[in-house]
Amino acid sequence: MRGGSERGGNLVVRKVADLTGPGITTGFRMDAADLGIPVTAPDGRLLFVFGDTFEEARVGGGWWRSPVALYGRMSPDGELPGAQGELGKSVDWAAAVGGQHAQQLRPYAHDDPSLSTVLPTDVITIGSDMYLHVAVHQGFGNVRWSEIWRSRDAGETWHPTAARFPGTLHGGMFQLLTWALGDDGYVYVLSTGFQRDKPALLHRVPAERITDPSAYRSWGRRAGGWWTRGRRDRGWSWGDRPTPVLDGRVGEMCLRPLDGRWLLTWFDEGGYRIDALVLDTPVAVCETTVEDRVTLIRGGAWGQEDDFHVAQLYGGYVIPGSTLDDLHLTVSQWNTAVGWPYRVMHFRVRGLADTP
Repeated sequence: MRGGSERGGNLVVRKVADLTGPGITTGFRMDAADLGIPVTAPDGRLLFVFGDTFEEARVGGGWWRSPVALYGRMSPDGELPGAQGELGKSVDWAAAVGGQHAQQLRPYAHDDPSLSTVLPTDVITIGSDMYLHVAVHQGFGNVRWSEIWRSRDAGETWHPTAARFPGTLHGGMFQLLTWALGDDGYVYVLSTGFQRDKPALLHRVPAERITDPSAYRSWGRRAGGWWTRGRRDRGWSWGDRPTPVLDGRVGEMCLRPLDGRWLLTWFDEGGYRIDALVLDTPVAVCETTVEDRVTLIRGGAWGQEDDFHVAQLYGGYVIPGSTLDDLHLTVSQWNTAVGWPYRVMHFRVRGLADTP
């Protein structure tokens, strides 16, 4: 299916497969799950982190857990599953974190007086450590705080760090984030609220201080400025008051260095679609306009779906091994009226490297 915006009209989009659901993840007792945020673990395995997960194929269908994680196996020739020739088989699940059945990564009770659920927002590998940012909800969208967990055994076990961020930080725009490590030693962080009604902010933190909240610096416009050529120059700098760099109703995001550039994908709630920006640097996001965005997958109506139109879609996370010309994404879908489908799917996008 060819699709995309005017800038992305040459894209070829295909749904490769469902990644969760009956007969796919039943053996892990997780027929219903969303997000599926992928990362390469320090030992080379692919780890996918999921949000609210249930044993039966419906939201609320028994044994509620979040987050949980599965290890995915590469194809025998070492290529990304589905990347060559025919679409073929998608990710082959190898194992669950926690044993035969996917266990919650950290023990806590859902719907207790202090919290209802803990949702992952992004995961990153730095050296031999992995870091998972999670948001603690008391009712969906009411984020009390967020925090960072660490794994030192390739994702098998997770433990909280000292990093905790209040839900009200930056006007509630540091609840849901994506992050990626640059070659300059900094982790670049885009953040927003969990309500999908806010723009996004940009921050950076030295990689070795990722668990130190005081080390995060926001990218913002200076409150003052100076006069040049008859006008006041209100430039951008690190450490100033955070200023939105991505407008609109921003949802789930994924920032990754790719092919010598940076790729940002995100769910645009206002536009009901998953969009992308190809950037030279993370800070270049503040220089982009709506016309620079490329639509990868559009929302659609139930019963009228195709490869390029997906009903009640969200997410859009880059699977490691992707390139700009051969991009693989995990995309979530939830029929909120009846509770199913509620699943993660694998999509393949060709041609993004050729967009202007």
